[in-house]
Amino acid sequence: MRAFRKWHRIIVFIFIVALVLSGCSQKNATTDTYKQTDETSGNTEKPKDGGNLIIGTSGSPTLFNPYYSEDTASSDIEGMIFNGLVTVDENLNPVGDLAKNWDISDDGLTYTFHLKDNVKWQDGQPFTADDVVFSYSIPMNKDYTGPRASDFEKIKEVKALDEHTVQVTLKQPFAPFLTSTAGYGILPKHLLQDVPIKELDKASFNTKQPIGTGPYKFVEWKDGQYVKLEANKDYFEGRPHIDTVTIKFIPDANAILTQFQAGDIDYMALQSTDLATGEQLVKQGKAKIKTTPSLSYTFIGYNQLNPLFKDKKVRQALTHALDREKIIQAVMNGDGKIANTPGSPLEKWAYNPDVPTFDYDVDKAKKLLAEAGWKDTDGDGILDKNGKKFSFVIKTNQGNKVREQIAQVVQQMWKEVGIEAKPKIQEWSSFIKDVTAPTWNFDACILGWALGVDPDPSDIFSSKEIAQGLNFVHYKNPELDKLMAENTKITDREQRGEMIKEIQAGIAEDQPYTFLYYDNDHIMYNPKLQNVQQHPSIAYYKIEDWWIKQ
Repeated sequence: MRAFRKWHRIIVFIFIVALVLSGCSQKNATTDTYKQTDETSGNTEKPKDGGNLIIGTSGSPTLFNPYYSEDTASSDIEGMIFNGLVTVDENLNPVGDLAKNWDISDDGLTYTFHLKDNVKWQDGQPFTADDVVFSYSIPMNKDYTGPRASDFEKIKEVKALDEHTVQVTLKQPFAPFLTSTAGYGILPKHLLQDVPIKELDKASFNTKQPIGTGPYKFVEWKDGQYVKLEANKDYFEGRPHIDTVTIKFIPDANAILTQFQAGDIDYMALQSTDLATGEQLVKQGKAKIKTTPSLSYTFIGYNQLNPLFKDKKVRQALTHALDREKIIQAVMNGDGKIANTPGSPLEKWAYNPDVPTFDYDVDKAKKLLAEAGWKDTDGDGILDKNGKKFSFVIKTNQGNKVREQIAQVVQQMWKEVGIEAKPKIQEWSSFIKDVTAPTWNFDACILGWALGVDPDPSDIFSSKEIAQGLNFVHYKNPELDKLMAENTKITDREQRGEMIKEIQAGIAEDQPYTFLYYDNDHIMYNPKLQNVQQHPSIAYYKIEDWWIKQ
């Protein structure tokens, strides 16, 4: 299986409206709602090769290079083109991808990967250990400008022992190494070795001719319209059953559901707001739905470059003013659970359920705001301080109905405590450009994180990740910075888990985000699409095994 998006703390379009419209369209078919079992269980029919799959999404990609992309629209496509050394199974345990196995030294510093010897690049050239050395050297280079340096800074040396053996030596123990660094897609040295690292982010390879080792090969990208892939007949795990996959970009979420209802769309990620409609389609025999808890959460982030959000009491008050349970019930039809921490309940060994919480309490919110010096001195209903109104813009992305509705709801809830929030809905790529480095053109935003298999929070919350990383809210806590730097050095899982829980409690106390809720992932698809599998951390899981019933 390919390296997958959620290892890399990529900004996720939670409830990104992904769909599949293909030649397997059928308006009436058998159903299977909310089951994680393979729908082919008990079915001895042999998978058939052929068919064309069209995946639709509200988010357009930016480029196809796992060392530079920061959005799920890009990484989901990369996952079909590239492979990492390691991936994870359904239980989130590391398993070999390009590596058939590996050895770890007693001191935890040296990883020796034994590579599969039947792997070719999609242009027919052999994959070797030199490609791994080349790829890992990119984010370690002084001229590297991408966001992945922190996952590689612990590496002391990468060297090829022979054509199919690569050895990685660390400067210090790094507990998440297998489930973070070793999951990054490997790039072809023979195509990119002559491109200067400082220019690699703009290389034509990233947009016009990405070549990997994965099950699908890049064919064409029409910006704003679609990306087309075709089956890699020489894929080392066997030829994918479906001939072509086209990812079509559709910004309107309502149009996607309408197309599914009309029988024109065969697969889509179902938003909470559309679950009732989806269930009716299941009853009518027109759909199947699968659901799995998502390794993700949705939040409101506060840009601490804006003086409004520098005071911790203010951020705590903003959370106190929001009835998050009401939001979950009214906007999401109850399809979610309140989050109070950046940790996931799915990662039980490192999840702290006893962090400081800031439950809905309007009076407490008003009290904290007053303590921070905010008062309504002119009686206009909006708090002010030193001549400045407590007024700001809250941004989110177009095409996500849940977030668009949340923006309206929190606007009204904050109004009750004298805060003026003005929602602004933006096209996805424009929104991401505004929010992330080096633009940071936002006051507050509604977004979501797809979490890594390893619960290390430093990629998002360490102050080291502000300039070029994922800490776009400019959160700083020197004491927590020290703990975040230390946690990855601890190889004893229980001891490390306790430190991560301490970090989660500190972040919860500081409230750099209002943690809104944990998500569920729902997919709805035409039953003619067979062997569809769902995973809490991998998009289009094992798509090479999907097939279309003729």
